[in-house]
Amino acid sequence: MERTLVILKPDCLARRLVGEVVGRFEWKGLQIVGMKMLKISPAVARKMYAIHRGEEFYQPLVRFMTSGPVVVMALEGKDAVAVVRKMLGPTFGPDAPPGSIRGDLGMSKRYNLVHGSDTRETAGRELPLFFKQGELLTGTAPDFGQIYDTTGPEPV
Repeated sequence: MERTLVILKPDCLARRLVGEVVGRFEWKGLQIVGMKMLKISPAVARKMYAIHRGEEFYQPLVRFMTSGPVVVMALEGKDAVAVVRKMLGPTFGPDAPPGSIRGDLGMSKRYNLVHGSDTRETAGRELPLFFKQGELLTGTAPDFGQIYDTTGPEPV
């Protein structure tokens, strides 16, 4: 199973969409193995988005991500990174198709509601920014056998 980081951004909380967004991940069958509400420090935001340093949107992004509370989640499931990215839709709400989180709930090209790790390696770097050793749940979810076919050697 794979883990990924999801951040419900300040606009998601301000618009009271937390339940809707979290529900979508749960309905899909992803397991929440860690979750907390916090305010991201400028230092953590700069570290997280360091790859974008020098881009015109970097400073506004850091400012936005530190402007209010967020909900950080560690989600687990088969191909979790790709599944979450598909559920989010393209970065900009106006470009995202209906059915995706951003397509259904987003209109802005600056405020896009949710961050999701873009690769397994990125998730490996981002998760420790928000979750300490031992804070994430381990073990098989009780509904695992209803989400995946477990009759073979690998869950399908």
